[in-house]
Amino acid sequence: MSFSSLGLSDEIVRAVTEHGYTVPTPIQLQAIPTVLMGGDLMGGAQTGTGKTAGFTLPILHRLSTSGDRTPPGGHAPIRALMLTPTRELAAQVEESVRTYGKYVKLKSMVMFGGVNINPQIQRLRSRVDILVATPGRLLDHLQQKTVDLSHVEILVLDEADRMLDMGFIRDIKRVLAVLPRQRQNLLFSATFSDEIKALADGLLNKPVLIEVARSNVTADTVAQKVYKVDRERKRELLGHLIKEHHWHQVLVFTRTKHGANKLSEQLTREGIPALAIHGNKSQAARTRALSEFKGGNLQVLVATDIAARGIDISELPHVVNFELPNVPEDYVHRIGRTGRAGSEGEAVSLVCIDEKKLLADIERLIKREIPEVVVPGFEPDPAIKAEPILNGQNRGGGGQRAGQGRAQPGGSRATPRPRGPAGSVGKPPLHRSGGRGR
Repeated sequence: MSFSSLGLSDEIVRAVTEHGYTVPTPIQLQAIPTVLMGGDLMGGAQTGTGKTAGFTLPILHRLSTSGDRTPPGGHAPIRALMLTPTRELAAQVEESVRTYGKYVKLKSMVMFGGVNINPQIQRLRSRVDILVATPGRLLDHLQQKTVDLSHVEILVLDEADRMLDMGFIRDIKRVLAVLPRQRQNLLFSATFSDEIKALADGLLNKPVLIEVARSNVTADTVAQKVYKVDRERKRELLGHLIKEHHWHQVLVFTRTKHGANKLSEQLTREGIPALAIHGNKSQAARTRALSEFKGGNLQVLVATDIAARGIDISELPHVVNFELPNVPEDYVHRIGRTGRAGSEGEAVSLVCIDEKKLLADIERLIKREIPEVVVPGFEPDPAIKAEPILNGQNRGGGGQRAGQGRAQPGGSRATPRPRGPAGSVGKPPLHRSGGRGR
């Protein structure tokens, strides 16, 4: 089945085709007709399913074919609002809107914190049909009365589970309170916890439920390996692997902001260009690091889980878990950034004695054992005893210093919550022919 057969306009199909996509993914096959009909939708989607295009394409179609809603002599209203948990994801979603809306007369804007609010205020004075925002900065504009949401026709809550996990529920409810009662609502989540179901019950009106891809499944196109190593030699082994195998684009995950900084600095001193992104970095620094990494000019990007959300790189070859995540579901989302759209990828985990239980939890979740490798010269010392991992701190991993909180999206007002199952990631790609802070 093609995109044109789903009822999308020629202009949108043209933009999609030019971007290299011809075959809709399963969630697109289900979501696009539902959204085009105007009904509410509750979508369950994991990494790599094409979720973002599943709602941006039909929204672009609906708004572009329903006529101009600008009142005579008035200001064009914001007609669609898309809320995301992090800056990077907001930027990715708005990029999708611009990419697929290339040939329709709609204007979009992305809004998040960590940057000067005044250029955003100025931008809002011109036409904005589709607004992509993080909750905290959107509330700033509402409080300053610099944004008008009284004509919103379509609301999207993307990665709703992650927004609840990050403590955004109050912010979301404050935004909902100023929206028109009559509107189309689309909620996407990787998991359907009791909290998500409660949110959906109060938000959605007789929604169509769509679920694709069994939760916690890792792609067959991702080759997974565990390298057993002592905690104090992880950094040394990582440098060895990068140089020995000539890895040129490597996304590395640490548990903490401090650990990301320390590791990127150490790799750079070894002659391996690396930068870190996390919630304490300025938006300019995060954008620059992502741009260099996507462009292939930066060899290693070291990231925390929250800061990495929204990273979508075509054919990313290597993901490394420098430290295993405390929540096993996050392992699936981390490695889901490679092996996308049928391309092959490699997911490597550096595991020390302290992380034995974390590894067992991950293998239990994905229902498979991950092959273990020991590199000659890096054999683990059997005399070393396991140490507890408290608040993300792991001595060899360059863990978090006492008192540091978990990474928040750009100084968000959100209060960290205990981690539940993680959300899906970023802007999933569509399938190519032949064949994912505020």
